[in-house]
Amino acid sequence: MKPTRFETAIAIIDKKNAEDENTYEVAGLSYPKELLYSQRMTRKLLQFEPNASKALQIAARAQHICRWKIPRNEYPMDRVGYLKWRETLKKMHAEITGEILQEVGFDAQFVERVQKIILKRRIKKNEESQTLEDTICLVFLDYYFEEFAAKHTDEKVIDILKKTWVKMSDKGHAEALQLPLSEKSFALVQKAIL
Repeated sequence: MKPTRFETAIAIIDKKNAEDENTYEVAGLSYPKELLYSQRMTRKLLQFEPNASKALQIAARAQHICRWKIPRNEYPMDRVGYLKWRETLKKMHAEITGEILQEVGFDAQFVERVQKIILKRRIKKNEESQTLEDTICLVFLDYYFEEFAAKHTDEKVIDILKKTWVKMSDKGHAEALQLPLSEKSFALVQKAIL
């Protein structure tokens, strides 16, 4: 049976992310970093929002597409540099995803919808952009937080958690508090949200 446009788009996104030379190790196995991240995004999205639209599923899968192509060190290593880097990345992710979707035959309206979700425009007003943001935060907390927290002071970690928490919806907060965090991590979360 011929794959659907949706399946083809996901396969192309995965193929591009599989080109990432940066690797991430899980249980002794090495994975291309952004391929692993994108698959975790899909898994978490469908746990959090089982009825996620195809547009939202594609946006989640492509949220970091080809991220390694614009290294962080190409921008000043301060807050302004970080925000500029993130904004440039979002535009690149939306552009590459748009090209893939056009290539597999999605109409302009669908392409624009996916790009808007990736760009996270009107985040608190666009339900799909908010769900993507919640999913990003949940993936960070579930898969990357312990490692991040180990490298930074509690003060910095609490500050990052506060910024993360503000971006999330009430539904996202409830889900985050159900994650299997270590005792120390959970204590840091509690300090951040009080």
